[in-house]
Amino acid sequence: MRWKLMMLLLPALLALGACSSSSDADTTSSSQSATTAAATTAATTAAAATEAAEPFKLGLILVGPRDDRGYSQAHYEGGTYAIEKLGGELIVVDKVNPADSPNITIPQIVDDMIAQGAHLIIATSDDMKDGILEAAAAHPDMPMIHASGDSAWAAGKAYHAELPMLGNFFAQMEYGKMIAGCAAALQSDAGKISYLGPLINDETRRLVSSTYLGARHCWTEVLGNSASDLSFNVNWIGFWFNIPGFTLDPTVVANDFFASGTDVIISGIDTTEAIVEAGKKASAGDTVWAIPYDYEGACAEAPAACLGVPYFNWGPTYLKNAQSVIDGEFSASFDWVGPDWSDINNHDTSTIGFLKGDGLTSANAEKLDDFIAALGDGSLNLWTGPLNFQDGSSFLGDGVAATDLQIWYMPSLLEGMEGPAE
Repeated sequence: MRWKLMMLLLPALLALGACSSSSDADTTSSSQSATTAAATTAATTAAAATEAAEPFKLGLILVGPRDDRGYSQAHYEGGTYAIEKLGGELIVVDKVNPADSPNITIPQIVDDMIAQGAHLIIATSDDMKDGILEAAAAHPDMPMIHASGDSAWAAGKAYHAELPMLGNFFAQMEYGKMIAGCAAALQSDAGKISYLGPLINDETRRLVSSTYLGARHCWTEVLGNSASDLSFNVNWIGFWFNIPGFTLDPTVVANDFFASGTDVIISGIDTTEAIVEAGKKASAGDTVWAIPYDYEGACAEAPAACLGVPYFNWGPTYLKNAQSVIDGEFSASFDWVGPDWSDINNHDTSTIGFLKGDGLTSANAEKLDDFIAALGDGSLNLWTGPLNFQDGSSFLGDGVAATDLQIWYMPSLLEGMEGPAE
């Protein structure tokens, strides 16, 4: 590209050079200045044209396979959305986890992506925290983002001011989980809801607690039932998805839930075992349902047994950050992005959505719409006291609303929930 541009500019440069042969000293000086300016302009133009011709490259590090119909696929499709809008290139390394990639580190992946010309690199899993911090320190001028991290949150517990190009973003999936909990409570005949959890950390505690708050509200305030008649049980498999020999088998856990009388399973893991097993039970004549997680298309595994799915829509956030790199305006920021309440399923504007499933009755779907509207207009804030922790100690006093810090760094489960908190 540079060679072609210089050949096109050569006649102009030669002409300008010829003008410098004047015998007049002032004219010669003026012509030489003009020649120098023209040459500088030509070089700048050539460089700019070369840079403009280079496609934007987005590096994406996924914890699971890009086609898992769950969390990693949601990120992959978000990256694809951004690249299609920009006309760039996606560099993907998936299955970055202890089972599939035991000898590959995040810094190694980052080094390789930079060598391939990546302009922005996104690490998409909470467990990549140490690796992306190390990589950011080694490449302080390289724009990077850790999804679910808090290193750029000045008010947070893990702020790293010395890493000005490592940002964070995550979606406020707490709302999606509240909607899931409400849908489960509305549809449940037995009032026995179980949550299939991944590993235990602040993120997963706040998400499962949000699910419980949604379920409790709709069980008591919408249906008029007693809170004591609602059972909400949590079991954790030990990672974001099944790793044989390392985690509990989510298929076994799901079937144990059903065997204990659960009629709705809400999934918090990256993959689809909960809805698959619910579909099998429903096909055999059992009145059971499930709510998968992460990916908009997850209900397709068993449509009749699916009450809906809270899902991530990363495309708009990916596009925004990629554009900031292109415009030279990227800097480390902490962005905890909420839904577009005017239409939570708008793929161009809303970072989270909830797609209702075929298993949800039309009457319950209407009740769920009212619940969503109350969350959206702010008339309902479920993170408001009185709320106690699981051990009975006070979390929020009567009428006190939780701060972002209190929710983000959720230290325990809530009173009324069954299952381990750490």
